Amino acid sequence: MTRYWIGVASRDHVKAAETGGFCQFCHGREARVRKLSAGDGVVYYSPRERMGEGALIRAFTAIGRVRPGTACHAEQSGCFHPWRRDIDYQPTKEAPITPLLGQLSFSRENQNWGWLMRQGFFEITQADFDTIAIAMEYRFPSQQSINSQTNGAIPTEIG
Repeated sequence: MTRYWIGVASRDHVKAAETGGFCQFCHGREARVRKLSAGDGVVYYSPRERMGEGALIRAFTAIGRVRPGTACHAEQSGCFHPWRRDIDYQPTKEAPITPLLGQLSFSRENQNWGWLMRQGFFEITQADFDTIAIAMEYRFPSQQSINSQTNGAIPTEIG
């Protein structure tokens, strides 16, 4: 069963993950990436430009699908060896969260949705994932043919 996740990281960390083709959450904690399965959808939300500083972003900054394989320890620097999973990111644009707050199930009736983001990683519904993907202008495979076949329903397979 495909599951959908939000990871929270500064934009510069997300861009490094995109470049490297990996995902990691909560400073590389193993338990988070072990929850992922091949084909799961992952969206990154970035509150700021850089960790703990920089301009406020408050936008979804990357989206992709988990590749087959398992979690692994990465050699990053010195004594920091985060746990990661390989992921195929898709080319998209960033999508500010504010216009989506009334549409997403985790924020629609929750004024304290920011506390959820502070967890750094949490599961979302397929509908929320699709809403975010559309806001990011993700081009679903064969989008026109799928839309005509599904009467405009949002396709669930990305990549």
